[in-house]
Amino acid sequence: MADLLIRPADRDDRALLERLWLLFRHDMSEFSGALPNRDGSYRSEWLVAALQEESWAAHLAFVGDWPVGFAFVRALDQPARVLNSFFIVRAARSDGHGMQLARHVLDAHPGPWEIAFQEANVKGARFWRRLAQEVAPGRWHEEERPAPRPELPPNVWVVIP
Repeated sequence: MADLLIRPADRDDRALLERLWLLFRHDMSEFSGALPNRDGSYRSEWLVAALQEESWAAHLAFVGDWPVGFAFVRALDQPARVLNSFFIVRAARSDGHGMQLARHVLDAHPGPWEIAFQEANVKGARFWRRLAQEVAPGRWHEEERPAPRPELPPNVWVVIP
């Protein structure tokens, strides 16, 4: 496994994050049914918030000079942090980089965590449950909560104390 470099993202990283965002939203459209906008973009208010809002944080992951993923955290001013968006490019998904990025982000923002996923995303569901078991063995739990759009199945939330 090549070394993963993780660093905070800032406004200067916006163009890079916009490109990675398109890949992320495309991947997630399989589970959300979200189609791109007429110009080929996707809704990006979370991307904007991650770079501009005080209660958000953005992290970028690289292998050498190549960007391989990002993580957006929200609710830094709340009792529980929320992993809002998380993405690793497909070519880097089997190298342990996702787990390394996830653990880094949780360590960077200590405290309770809530992480949502869709049960239909079988690999993602397995990943998030494995992370929870590794960082909080026997102390985490799951909750089912309604999705933001009523036509979608409920989200599963991993809650890590």
